[in-house]
Amino acid sequence: MTPAEPAVLILALALDLALGDPRRLPHPVVLIGRLIAFLESSLRKITRHERAAGIGLLLLTVGTSAATVWLALNGLTILGPLAGLLGAAYVSYTCLAARSLHRESALVADALMAGDREAARRNLSHIVGRDTHDLSDADIWRAVVETVAENTADGIVSPLFWLTLGGPVAGIAFKAVSTLDSMVGYKNERYLRLGWASARMDDLLNFLPARLTALLMIMASPLTGLSWRNAARITLRDRRNHPSPNSGHPEAAAAGALGVRLGGTASYGGTPSWKEPIGDPLLPLDGRAYRSMIRLMYATTLLMAAICIAAAWALKGFHVPQL
Repeated sequence: MTPAEPAVLILALALDLALGDPRRLPHPVVLIGRLIAFLESSLRKITRHERAAGIGLLLLTVGTSAATVWLALNGLTILGPLAGLLGAAYVSYTCLAARSLHRESALVADALMAGDREAARRNLSHIVGRDTHDLSDADIWRAVVETVAENTADGIVSPLFWLTLGGPVAGIAFKAVSTLDSMVGYKNERYLRLGWASARMDDLLNFLPARLTALLMIMASPLTGLSWRNAARITLRDRRNHPSPNSGHPEAAAAGALGVRLGGTASYGGTPSWKEPIGDPLLPLDGRAYRSMIRLMYATTLLMAAICIAAAWALKGFHVPQL
């Protein structure tokens, strides 16, 4: 793995902000998901030791994903530097989720503001793991703000972090771990032992980026008319008020910047789960809070992008392939 080319990062960010998920093109995450399903089924047949199977699932998924991208990009580079750069940009682009996060969360917000609570619940179920069938308007707004805040770290800052350090191969390895966590990282009877290794690896890979996201949100707050002082205060006070070792950091920064309270009760698979409150209820959770969260997400993305492009430039220098 080598650091990203600045040109690759610029192209990937431009594509993500302009297009979002490439729905009509092959998406590596879809292929990774199919690989995980196949490997899970196969490993369960091979061994009854679920923790060992989980370690194998992690190693095989990440190794296969990274090796496939490495081979594909090296093959494209043989065709020419431009082909290699475009291939690297495409893979990097599929690792990012800013536009898609906005688009999918907007489906929830638009339905709720139109008074269609059932559509809002249905759309919300596509982007959160909690039960959504009986959520109130306030609960829906809370869930959508929480998921945008959390995924600013998981879906934007973390991929940019790993892409900058290790290029598309590191980026796709991170996405493989993230996809594993979303598919097998549940604390239920089926996945508690099988998904343990994947969940812990996801925590490890997001450890630094989650904290960086909180710092970037604090820095981005005044750019979007929000309070950086309150963002910093709530981050320091409430960042550990979350079951996840990482999610509390961006959620606390966002709650402080927006002046809202997150956390509370949510249900997963019919089982209630309590999360300690994050933030103070200075303002209501409503459409205004959601729009502010989206502005904060984009401002955070641009700050991270500037840092990553500058870092890549320093590490490798800006290079445009000869046509």
